[in-house]
Amino acid sequence: MKLSLSRVKTFLIKPKIIIILAFLLLSGLLFWFCLPNPLFNSPTSYVIDDTDGQLLGASIASDGQWRFPPNAEVPEKFKQCIIAFEDKRFMHHPGFDILALGRAIKKNLRSKKVTSGGSTITMQVIRIATKHKRTLWNKLKELFMAMRLECSYSKNEILSLYASNAPFGSNVIGLDAASWRYFGRSPDKLSWGEMAAMAVLPNSPSLVHPGKNRAILLKKRNLLLDKLHQQGIIDATTASLAKLEPVPDRPVALPQLAPHLLERFKADHQNNPHGQTRIKTSIKASLQQQVNEILEMHHQILKANDINNIAAVVLDVETGATLAYAGNISHPEDTAMESDVDVVNAPRSPGSTLKPLLYASMLHDGLILPNSLMPDIPTQIAGYHPENFDLGYDGAVPASRALSRSLNVPAVKMLQQFKYERFYDFLHHIGITTLKKPADHYGLSLILGGGENTLWELTGAYADMARVLNHYSKYKGKYDPADYHNPVYAVPPAKKPELQKSGLLDAGSIYYTLQAMEEVMRPGEEMLWQQFSSSQRVAWKTGTSFGFRDGWAIGITPKYVVGVWVGNTDGEGRPNLTGINTAAPALFEIFRLLPVTRDWFEMPVGEMVKIKVCKQSGYRAGEYCEDTSDEWVPVSGLKATVCPYHQLVHLSPDGKWQVTGNCVSPGEIVNKKWFVLPPSMEYYYKTKNYEYHVLPPFRPDCAQAENTNPMEVIYPKDGAKIYVPLEADGSRGRVIFNAAHRQAGVKIFWHMDDQYVGETKDYHQIALNPPPGKHTLTLVDGNGNTVHIAFEVLAK
Repeated sequence: MKLSLSRVKTFLIKPKIIIILAFLLLSGLLFWFCLPNPLFNSPTSYVIDDTDGQLLGASIASDGQWRFPPNAEVPEKFKQCIIAFEDKRFMHHPGFDILALGRAIKKNLRSKKVTSGGSTITMQVIRIATKHKRTLWNKLKELFMAMRLECSYSKNEILSLYASNAPFGSNVIGLDAASWRYFGRSPDKLSWGEMAAMAVLPNSPSLVHPGKNRAILLKKRNLLLDKLHQQGIIDATTASLAKLEPVPDRPVALPQLAPHLLERFKADHQNNPHGQTRIKTSIKASLQQQVNEILEMHHQILKANDINNIAAVVLDVETGATLAYAGNISHPEDTAMESDVDVVNAPRSPGSTLKPLLYASMLHDGLILPNSLMPDIPTQIAGYHPENFDLGYDGAVPASRALSRSLNVPAVKMLQQFKYERFYDFLHHIGITTLKKPADHYGLSLILGGGENTLWELTGAYADMARVLNHYSKYKGKYDPADYHNPVYAVPPAKKPELQKSGLLDAGSIYYTLQAMEEVMRPGEEMLWQQFSSSQRVAWKTGTSFGFRDGWAIGITPKYVVGVWVGNTDGEGRPNLTGINTAAPALFEIFRLLPVTRDWFEMPVGEMVKIKVCKQSGYRAGEYCEDTSDEWVPVSGLKATVCPYHQLVHLSPDGKWQVTGNCVSPGEIVNKKWFVLPPSMEYYYKTKNYEYHVLPPFRPDCAQAENTNPMEVIYPKDGAKIYVPLEADGSRGRVIFNAAHRQAGVKIFWHMDDQYVGETKDYHQIALNPPPGKHTLTLVDGNGNTVHIAFEVLAK
């Protein structure tokens, strides 16, 4: 044994043996590392498919080629065709076919020129990957590398590499792109005749080009069909029928059902380049097509008013997945339309569309009950003067009706109570990313469109509310923070919920918000909304930005959320560009495309409590509220304020006067519970609510109780800063001062800076022309009641 080991060692140290071993090692390493890594590194087209794999759109690759990302699945028809045409022993050889090579050499020698290459499919994959020129030396390298390829890849994988990277004429690379470019269908839907034409193209892509040399293409295809018949792959009838099919004439346009989503995916991938440049989206192609048609129909109507752009998005509530994404109309031929702008993801003024989120937040915090009265009077807060859409006032209006009518003044009053800083933070928590500046920059105008939001995020926020409410029963009264997320355009993988006892919004507050949104209507257009009634219940909200630049409509059902935006991408405002006039009709047409859901949101009784509510004020019933009802309210409603408007008043025996113990004996005083609004609210409220009874005046011989001044200045408020614009002739205009008095027929005497300026009776308005600077306004009524306010007129 020792002798044999010594002989081996002696043998191995011989120079020739060392050289041979080194050569074998080097050859092995060269063989193993001879393949490029990666094998193919060419840029690919960006491609989006719908949820069923149907092509929605594609863009040309950065090198000008139509090259779709590789597809691991090779259609069986193509597999049979390409093997029969190119490499009949493909499934059995080790990367090269010695018989085919021998036949090619013999044929080339006879013709004294290269007429046949003898390359296998595997060798062709190597040539495509390395871009080798056709020389004898390169042929040998391809043979060497083909054997290496066969070591690491299965036959099906090699076929996939070939099908994905073979040239198919012109600037079309790969079977997938060629199938769509020449036949307008995916490869798996091609017939035998069409697939045979595809199989012969890579053999001579420069010669056999659809639209050119069609006779050659037809001849080669038919020869292949005959070969398939001879091999028993297809029968005679199939071969004969396939030969009757025409070969492609010229490339066809690819589908462009969602061009804006394609551009969005492209931008997202470039910002985060992971994975392929092809994605299977959550879009439903048929719905996408129908939504596109609806938007185009409305575009044709709207453009008569120079309103050029309209966008829509449809979301699945459960997942937040996008079912339709129409970022704009599609008129690339008309640059004036700016239809290339994706408005779904463009920040725009949201108008009133944030109001439901504020209403739900107020309910969640117990600051109001669903129908609590909110002031609706002329308002000026630190120079900010909001107005309702119809420029009118109701004095006081239930919070739910303020939301359904989209009244601006009550919304601002609610935000003032909730604090705009808190609402700003809340919007960030639910995924609103477009508010880039500090909360103070937006202030109270935030609730009326003072910030910017996108249709994408707003529609997603509405879907979040519906999702939380749907999951309340499913999660047995608990909440998943992950229910708040922005929409997605690819179905996300399911995640296990991390449940908590409470959420950003409780289910009860969301339920009442959606109930209020189901009755949406706008002042002056109460009948118009009925034209949009559909067979299914929809909670919806409209919005109109300042200057009539943006019209919004967003609707919710338990399964779907639809958002529509209308306007001009350049920001130009147009008359009647309102959410109710422009966006709402398209919204309900889109809802008619969706499956009707008969079920409505289930009341989350576990998040509610039944309490006594004052019918007149909508607040928790107090001791002086006589007309009450037992109502379900969110649990947080237990913290809500007790009715502040009912009070006990002391009347004379005939009920015509208010009295005090100073002028009437206690035994003669009649105590009565009375619903009393502040004078400024009462001034407007009583004109629209006939059942409201004004307090009787104090009897002349009775001293008026403290804090019961029957007079109030409506405009301007104490401490206000106002600007009086100049008239056309350069003179300064006048300001309309407004006051309210509880008692009809009483005169009010007006003084400014201790100078008498006039008197009013019944309708207490007076036009004054105060110069720039600080002023004091004093009002005295006929009974001696006095009100003082200070204000400042700005010079600029």
